[in-house]
Amino acid sequence: MIVFVAFLQIFYATARLPRPILMSKRVKKMQASQAQAKNVIHDTSADSQLRRLTIGAIGVVYGDIGTSPIYTLRESLKQVVPDGQIAPRDDVLGILSLILWSLLLIPTIKYVTILLRVDNHGEGGTLALMAMARSVVFRNTTIFLLFGMMGAGLFYGDAILTPALSVLSALEGLEVVTPAFTPYIMPITLAIIVALFLFQKTGTDKVSVLFGPVCALWFAVLAATGIHHIQDEPSILLSFSPTYAAHFLFAHGRISFIALGCVFLAVTGAEALYADLGHFGKKPIRNAWLWFVLPCLALNYLGQGAMVLHEPATLDNPFFKLVPHEWMAPLVFITTLATIIASQAVITGAFSLTKQAVNLGLLPRMEIRHTSAAHSGQIYVPQVNYIIMLGVIALVLMFRTSGNMAAAYGISITGTMVLTAIMAFFVIWQVWGWSLTAALALMVPFFIIDCVFLGANMMKVFEGGWVTLAVAAVMVVTMITWTKGSFILNSRSRKRALPVEKFVRDYRTIFPDIVRVRGCAIFFAADPARTPASLQQNLRHNKVLHDRNIILSVKVEPIPYVDAESRAVITHLSGDFSTVLLRFGFQETP
Repeated sequence: MIVFVAFLQIFYATARLPRPILMSKRVKKMQASQAQAKNVIHDTSADSQLRRLTIGAIGVVYGDIGTSPIYTLRESLKQVVPDGQIAPRDDVLGILSLILWSLLLIPTIKYVTILLRVDNHGEGGTLALMAMARSVVFRNTTIFLLFGMMGAGLFYGDAILTPALSVLSALEGLEVVTPAFTPYIMPITLAIIVALFLFQKTGTDKVSVLFGPVCALWFAVLAATGIHHIQDEPSILLSFSPTYAAHFLFAHGRISFIALGCVFLAVTGAEALYADLGHFGKKPIRNAWLWFVLPCLALNYLGQGAMVLHEPATLDNPFFKLVPHEWMAPLVFITTLATIIASQAVITGAFSLTKQAVNLGLLPRMEIRHTSAAHSGQIYVPQVNYIIMLGVIALVLMFRTSGNMAAAYGISITGTMVLTAIMAFFVIWQVWGWSLTAALALMVPFFIIDCVFLGANMMKVFEGGWVTLAVAAVMVVTMITWTKGSFILNSRSRKRALPVEKFVRDYRTIFPDIVRVRGCAIFFAADPARTPASLQQNLRHNKVLHDRNIILSVKVEPIPYVDAESRAVITHLSGDFSTVLLRFGFQETP
């Protein structure tokens, strides 16, 4: 554990960097000179809010990656250890070393240390990063638009697979309790999934407050069950040495590359650290990971490895066999709750992504319902909800076991990580103003790691990985078709429509027999510089014009939110005509 704590302290120090250290000195100086009651109250309030956000992040951000210990080590060892045989010591240490270093390199350094700083006005995620990259780099190309579409499509594939794999893997623990439950695992899984999706329309406002505490309990259980077995085999701590990972990769050749695809399951969910940046902020996400989630995950993986070395018969399901038989039923219960929460986080993410895609013009308008009066981010998209539900049910019926489904998992997430690394590089280079050499030195190592994991997962395409690729392809084609069709339609409409200045100047000549009436009329226009067709049709057929006429347009900017003072742009064209341009961010609802 000394080695583990040392690594943790190193990465935490790296994550904080000089800026927060300078701020802490400034705060100490202020506290020394201004020790007033109101400041103490304010600090207490700020600390309380930070704790609430940190607990909330544990429930929402880390639900997916927190359920990975259920199947990661089991599936990884299956690739190198034939059924019924004892796992060699070096193989266990090698796979554990790969898992631990994957957790340190990808979530800890790439996401927590670097990408949490690459925010679009406080927002993260594929589309937010795409919007920021497009606004600065290669303005006349569509490469980043395509990257954003691909990332969104891959996320939808992940949103279908995650609930199926998570819930099914949790309920398979019932087989460990007693084989009599085996025939009921599939029906119970389907019932929970259907209930979960039908529950979405009521919103999660009332129950979401429980997500953080339940997941905190879950991570505590992970740590406690792991520590117990580390004591039986302390040599498992040697897996922190990367030499075991390197030895495993070179010793097994092609098989080790296949196993690497299963090792990647340990970091699935890491992209949520970045995607949920706008909901919780950098500090709660960083604190939750470095001081709680990462240690708990590492301890559980180490405990599973120690148990496999100490009791080789537990290799078939090391996670559930971490506890005595009489404790397996409670473990299955808390595991099921954790997987439901992880699934809920992915579903909510799909709703938020859909809203962003609609506002950015990547998808057609859909019904978006707000399920909470207090939190604008809690939404429900019926069409997306039922499509994902049908996809999840189909996957459960198709693969039937979590082991089969794990083969399909990972491709969509590795693809998203590769795209994120590319776009982050351009933002760091162009927006941050780093030199090309420095930006390459920072991001190329992670790009290579992501590509290696992507290659390992691509070997699972014919074992089920094609499912997520097919979902992503359908979504990308849909978005390309919609954006291209909308562009063609808008271009033709602009060609037919008169420039608004010309119309205001000449409408009396064009429509000489119109009648003026009292009141104000509002006409919607996609382009504020062009006369809306509804205005021209009104004059042509109704032959009336109001005293005041407003041409209203809505524009979604490539930023999450628009300040209130910049919301409306009003232009008075004449005494009876004005244009109003309303500006919204892609996270807002016009």
